[in-house]
Amino acid sequence: QVQLVESGGGLVQAGASLRLSCAASGRTFSDYSMGWFRQAPGKEREFLAADSGSGRSTYYVDSVKGRFTVSRDNAKNTVYLQMNSLQPEDTAVYYCAAAEEEDIDNYDFERGDEYDYWGQGTQVTVSS
Repeated sequence: QVQLVESGGGLVQAGASLRLSCAASGRTFSDYSMGWFRQAPGKEREFLAADSGSGRSTYYVDSVKGRFTVSRDNAKNTVYLQMNSLQPEDTAVYYCAAAEEEDIDNYDFERGDEYDYWGQGTQVTVSS
């Protein structure tokens, strides 16, 4: 079993940055690929990015490419989502998720049901 705890959300103005953290407990962190998703009010959950546990691959959707960066510290069992140039349309609850795969190439990483564990979510609100 893996437990994921997110932190780092908050209220910021447009153009600001935030760094979300997702701390994992359980098995060896590098055994898991991690995904980041978000869900805005009244909208479906949206995939944002995925990162291989092996460190080989990272993928971003076009809407966040160049603004968001995923990094991980396997020694701390933590993955981060650095978000820059935030805009009001980035307002959502952000979730991290873990898949029992070392590489994102081994599963359909954009699908939420491909992930085995989820964090509780952290609210990000961007004011204009």
